[in-house]
Amino acid sequence: MPRPALSLEPGCAMEDPPSTRTEAWAEGLHNANNNASPGGWPGARGGHPLAAFGSPGAKPSYLDRVVQEIVESERTYARDLRSIVEGCNGATVGAWQGYLGKIIDAEEPVLRPEQVSALFGNIEDIYELSSTLLQNLESCANDPVAVAVCFVTRSQEFAIYTQYCNNYPRWVWGTAEQGAHGWARVGMDLSPIPALSSVAALTECMRSKVQARFLRECQERLRHALPLGAYLLKPVQRILKYHLLLQEIARHFEHKAGDDYELVLEAIDTMTCVAWYINDMKRKHEHAIRQQEIQSLLLGWKGPDLTSYGELVLEGTFRAQRVRHDRALFLFDKALLITKRRGDHYVYKSHIPVRDKDGRL
Repeated sequence: MPRPALSLEPGCAMEDPPSTRTEAWAEGLHNANNNASPGGWPGARGGHPLAAFGSPGAKPSYLDRVVQEIVESERTYARDLRSIVEGCNGATVGAWQGYLGKIIDAEEPVLRPEQVSALFGNIEDIYELSSTLLQNLESCANDPVAVAVCFVTRSQEFAIYTQYCNNYPRWVWGTAEQGAHGWARVGMDLSPIPALSSVAALTECMRSKVQARFLRECQERLRHALPLGAYLLKPVQRILKYHLLLQEIARHFEHKAGDDYELVLEAIDTMTCVAWYINDMKRKHEHAIRQQEIQSLLLGWKGPDLTSYGELVLEGTFRAQRVRHDRALFLFDKALLITKRRGDHYVYKSHIPVRDKDGRL
């Protein structure tokens, strides 16, 4: 799939972003707020992708600067993602290849397929979404309502962040093909294999002299001030920041009534729900992994798999009377499990069924 052209740092010869295409969703919208550009929705702009603020010579308002921050930060974010996925088309292509391209094109594989899958997840899909979103934002002519519409119309697409955010901190089970596009064309085995989390895989790579040197060389070629780990964290940070940036638009919107303001509020609700959903899925994912961990460390348990008791709600310790050692408690949706610590393990002592408010198990 061809990648949208992005403006990168000096020394990277890239095409200017397309500026003549008007998105269908932009037709018919009109911003009643007083900072709308005189020409309404932009056609060909040329030059810098951001149109001038307000009328010529006018000092940009705080709202203008908020909108500019959204666009500029998305441009930086897309550029950072591109450096991971593709690199930069400079005079010497090999010197500007991204991490993924360098890994795939290596004559001798430096990283194992499961390490690549764990490290990068579906970052290529996220890069494509960010590139498209950036083109939409650059077509907004600094119009805050148009910026809000960009997020509303693409709300469903942000779900791809869930997989990435879930994979980032913990051990998961996956396949080598998840997010590591390109392994199939070099004949790698794509059968199901245990996959590390991104953090665990990076830690493993840094313990290997060969892999650590390879990653440092990639960092130097890309002229990155920060190591790979800092760039892999960016999607997690970015998806949880969109609703905060949009809240700044609403806070400084002059006319806090009417259809324009409602569109801004809808964008905030949309991205807040995205952030909430990702956080909730991440929490459930972590609880499920913790539940599996408890199961593997539990001694003397003769009952069913702990997953049959529902989600892990909370855990803690308490000291019972006439008992020498503390008890470790695990509260699930349908049962309270009482155990005793023995080294790294838990010895089963008892469990109590939990009933709902209607008295049902």
